[in-house]
Amino acid sequence: MRPRIVAFIPAHNEEKSIRDCLAGLGDQTLPKDVDLDVIVIADNCTDRTEEKALEAGIEFNLELRVLTTKNNKQRKVGALNAAWKSIYGDPLDLYNKKQTIYEEYYKNSIKAVLGMDADSRLAPGALSQLWEGLMSSRNIGGVMAKYTMRMPKKKSLISKSDPHYEEMIASGEYGGPITRWWTHQQKQDMASWLLELQYSGGSTYVLGGQATLFRPESLQDVVDENKLDGPWQDESDVEDMLLTWQMQKQWKTLISPTARCYVDAMRTYHTFRQQRNKWQSGTVELLTNSNIGVRSKHRGKIWLAQVKTFMNLLIRALFVSLLILSIATNQFNWSWIWLTPVVIASLLNTILALKTPMHRTTDVIFAALLISPEIYLWVNLITFINVWLGKLSANKKDGWAIQYSAERGQTKSKLTEGIIAVILLIALGTYFCIDQRNFLTSEPIQNAVLPYLQSGWIVLTYLTIITSLAMVYQLWKLRGRHKA
Repeated sequence: MRPRIVAFIPAHNEEKSIRDCLAGLGDQTLPKDVDLDVIVIADNCTDRTEEKALEAGIEFNLELRVLTTKNNKQRKVGALNAAWKSIYGDPLDLYNKKQTIYEEYYKNSIKAVLGMDADSRLAPGALSQLWEGLMSSRNIGGVMAKYTMRMPKKKSLISKSDPHYEEMIASGEYGGPITRWWTHQQKQDMASWLLELQYSGGSTYVLGGQATLFRPESLQDVVDENKLDGPWQDESDVEDMLLTWQMQKQWKTLISPTARCYVDAMRTYHTFRQQRNKWQSGTVELLTNSNIGVRSKHRGKIWLAQVKTFMNLLIRALFVSLLILSIATNQFNWSWIWLTPVVIASLLNTILALKTPMHRTTDVIFAALLISPEIYLWVNLITFINVWLGKLSANKKDGWAIQYSAERGQTKSKLTEGIIAVILLIALGTYFCIDQRNFLTSEPIQNAVLPYLQSGWIVLTYLTIITSLAMVYQLWKLRGRHKA
């Protein structure tokens, strides 16, 4: 029996995207003398996912079978484990069924397992590039593709008189200027992360579920060492990161320098926030929960990223507070040196925008003006605050359920209410400062406030110097040949 790659594709109500995913696999040029089998896991589906997958399998000449799950309460984790157990057996099987000779041969012929999301698509040649990376050394347990968010097509290209207008908009392939701008911010953020991994030697602390090629032995080691019934666990909202950390005890986990996978971005502020809440809360849980019992060699790097986010939050909160207090008490003094970190940040974000695949001129200009990066950063800062405050709460939220509800439109964003609240707060603050101008600028108040202002500006100066040096170091690394 020839060696083969087996693809696991969990799909929950993915009738609109599964064909495109399978078309990407049909585009692949396989390594010499290696076959590809595809298992689509139709997970608790209520639509035509199974039918569409079978049709696409015939259309693209794929060796494909559909595995159907019912009453799976572990969502993506349960779907992936169902595919795994269909080949490698179920340790919880009370009858201890022995595999047939054919099943044993088939299992032994599998040299790699490809984990993919149903809304992802591999670029042509990506599978062979992932294979080359995985087979380059015996101790490599998994190789992840480089992810790039797919830019929605312009909604203006569709005539509103087109009878399929509403159907085409609902497909998610089209978007307006805001949707396209928001997608690029996620794409640039992903590009920055990928470049950072490559500049650090290509080792990654998470093998993303969108497209990763695993060595079966590494997955089996995770099962055996942790007494599991499948490699994937639902103890964390970031099951791919947990799996990677467990794997890193004995195996290397890398990112491919060439293989690319196109993935869908979160099209709205609300769905993005719910996704990032899940990712961030899962990461924090892995970092702080000793009961999970797993550590990563990248733990220091992840903590450093948390500290960096906290520094960004502290600098902005401190600057806004000091600025308001200084202006309100008529003790504000401008210094041109303040433009230094702004210029460095502008240069850094411009280079990142230029290194982002398929960037637009508009995105580069917005990055240089720091408009897009600052808005995107504030959204992530809100998520950071929300997650760490939630860490203090006794009630643990189901990140997967919240994200699914947001994507289905079952929950609504409070962005509008938040913007209105901020505007009202600014208006009230401005009115108070103008109304109490004489009191706030009186000598006793100025003398009382001055020591706090002086101390605050000194602290802010040191924090800004530290972050500016970090940005300069990042600029220095970006001179390298790596591409996002």
